[in-house]
Amino acid sequence: MFLLHHLDHTLKKVKGQIANALTILNLGLGAFAIMFILQNELRLGLLFITIAALTDRLDGAAARRFNSTSEFGKQLDSLSDIISFGVAPAFLLYQAVLFLFGLPGMLLTIFFIACGAIRLARFNISENPGFFIGLPITAAGCILTFHMLLVPFIPAPFFMFVPLILGICMISSFKVNKM
Repeated sequence: MFLLHHLDHTLKKVKGQIANALTILNLGLGAFAIMFILQNELRLGLLFITIAALTDRLDGAAARRFNSTSEFGKQLDSLSDIISFGVAPAFLLYQAVLFLFGLPGMLLTIFFIACGAIRLARFNISENPGFFIGLPITAAGCILTFHMLLVPFIPAPFFMFVPLILGICMISSFKVNKM
């Protein structure tokens, strides 16, 4: 009987850590994306950000499924998201096109990352059940990431507006329903 109780307790602990493991995987994928971007392997960077988005979706689902949501998990998720959907996409677009604009391109890259950090900090202290305030960083980061695919087809100055608009959307006060 003791062994069954101990096994059940251990399984609950393992299930409780699945979401956190997926969150750490998200962070690792974002870090890999940055490393590939720094090596000018932009398509690999895009791929790793895309996979990070999938793991980000799965970590929340796992936390709800196994009833293992926690304040720790919320903080860990935000720290991972700033890497995978703030820094990595901003560096990706910078490396793809924004570098052409020198200091203004650098400032827009930093602006996007800063707005993402503000968005995540605001989310972590909010108590808004059922909706987000402002564009979630995961969505903004994915939109920014996929703009990299448009670089060969659209004039470079267009890309100066993308991180600016997405950054403003992240820190805006409109409501977005949670899925």
